[in-house]
Amino acid sequence: MKDFVITPEILLKGYANGIFPMAESREDPEIFWVDPKKRGILPLNKFHISRSLARTMRQSKWTLTTDKAFEAVVSGCADRTDTWINSEIRRLYSELYVSKHAHSIEVWEDTNLVGGIYGVVLGAAFFGESMFSRRANASKMALAGCIDRLQRAGYLLFDTQFLTDHLASLGAIEVTRAHYHRLLYAALIQTADFNAPSSATFYDIIQRKTQIS
Repeated sequence: MKDFVITPEILLKGYANGIFPMAESREDPEIFWVDPKKRGILPLNKFHISRSLARTMRQSKWTLTTDKAFEAVVSGCADRTDTWINSEIRRLYSELYVSKHAHSIEVWEDTNLVGGIYGVVLGAAFFGESMFSRRANASKMALAGCIDRLQRAGYLLFDTQFLTDHLASLGAIEVTRAHYHRLLYAALIQTADFNAPSSATFYDIIQRKTQIS
């Protein structure tokens, strides 16, 4: 329907029913719903941190923040030749951020934003939307920070939407639509607070990861 307008409330209902929005390109004003037959998820206890990345995180002087630069993270994710993030999607997620249904994790080198990830939350489910990197390993470190926070907050599901080789190398897997829906509904009836855990350093994250491995 040409005159149909997607609102933040409709967007959340879409996520609750296992679908998510995309645009064909930055310039295309239209949004369409996606319902993959195969769904990418990242089991929170299966996130893989390589030895080299762990060493980098232990020694890093970069800082990790939460919800300090949501719009800048979305801009970083959209700053590529091909992107599904159009102006309408930016507007919708900005409104979800205001209502605390969308969050970002930022990685900083001094005052420069070098990486980040953002996503949507419902119940105990986190729907990862996109991440970006302006320095080597910055997006992986943002993802590590995000997963650490989700685990400490009691989240059950990390939805990556699709499975890429990059995500697979970090522990993501692919499940059927039916399996995904079972995981989704189990997560939606639980509660979790993305902002409840205290802030963490990359050294803290590696220490916790080592203790539970």
